[in-house]
Amino acid sequence: MLSAETKSLIHLNLIPGIGNYTIRRLLAAFGSAEKSLAATSEELAQIDGVTPDVRQQLIDGRSRTPLAQELELIEQHQCHIVAINDAAYPPLLKQISDPPVLLYIIGELREQDALSIAIVGSRSPTEYGRTISQQLSYQLAERGITVVSGFARGIDTCVHRGALEAGGRTAAVFGCGLGIIYPETNRALAEDIIKSGALVSEFPMTMPPRGKNFPRRNRVISGLTLGTLVVEASNRSGSLITARHAAEQGREVFAVPGQIFSNVSRGTHSLINQGATLINSVDDILDALPQDYTGVLRQESSEAARQLPPRRNQRSKGSDKATRPQSVEAKPAPTAQPKPAPNLTSDEQTVLSTMDADSVHIDEITRATQLPIGKVSSLLVMLELKGIVQQLPGKQFVKK
Repeated sequence: MLSAETKSLIHLNLIPGIGNYTIRRLLAAFGSAEKSLAATSEELAQIDGVTPDVRQQLIDGRSRTPLAQELELIEQHQCHIVAINDAAYPPLLKQISDPPVLLYIIGELREQDALSIAIVGSRSPTEYGRTISQQLSYQLAERGITVVSGFARGIDTCVHRGALEAGGRTAAVFGCGLGIIYPETNRALAEDIIKSGALVSEFPMTMPPRGKNFPRRNRVISGLTLGTLVVEASNRSGSLITARHAAEQGREVFAVPGQIFSNVSRGTHSLINQGATLINSVDDILDALPQDYTGVLRQESSEAARQLPPRRNQRSKGSDKATRPQSVEAKPAPTAQPKPAPNLTSDEQTVLSTMDADSVHIDEITRATQLPIGKVSSLLVMLELKGIVQQLPGKQFVKK
């Protein structure tokens, strides 16, 4: 059952021309979506950044938006609505500069899904690209890492299938509403993803797959994850937008090298030239993940701890042994000696030492600790998962 406040937030999100920026302004000014919808024209005129045109769209849209239809579709598709201040909102996504105020979710996003990697690439990949993306996705999912992609034809489809074949988890971020399956050829894939992960969108249920939606979709793909891997991409590929968002969000950027004369390798080679980590095997991705992060999530997820390590050992004896990097098998499992949740690493203690009774912005923490902002972001997520700090709106953090 949706609360009145959540329904009001859905209502605001339905109004044409009222985006995340305006909604956040309204919530900051009036304290709730309900009060924002009830505000008079004179009250709205007092808010900085709300232009007369936007104000008029808001006033007109309050009575014209199909809220009843939207709520009916949400129920019909068994869709969960997660607002930005809800406890279930993904902590990594909350830390980006423009997080969605609402997430529509069919299936389930779990706490363990914070240990995730995005894999994206061309809609028209080569056989090499299809094989590599599916294998890397399989190997990551096999090791308990949730794989996120954009549900498009080509690489994205291979990525989701690879994770499912490994018996792992995957999340598909849509560039349209969840009432629309796009592309239609992936309908059966969507049903499989719902069973082992989630379909995710910030758009209303009937929003069509417009071109302008996909760059916004891409920032959510990178925002949900610890890093983004680009397998194949031309110089004009939307996958490069996802990689750029990842870099701006302080997340890892990886790229798979390809044939030097291939058009779909030009984008990935450009990323490598710009500093993206070149990927030769799944080892290169695993080595970049915070090990303490991995340990805590595995400790908190008994299901992942029970299922994934045995499957990995069984596969290493099978016919595809040559495709499984042996260095991963030889490493001690991240959960071999997990630290109890209350214990802190030295870096976590450093971050916590910058915080007192008052809230502090992530930029202030970064300056005080002299750590990279991506590292600070991951550490704050860890402290939040351990129940030691709480994130407030505006990237402010406070001790619990």
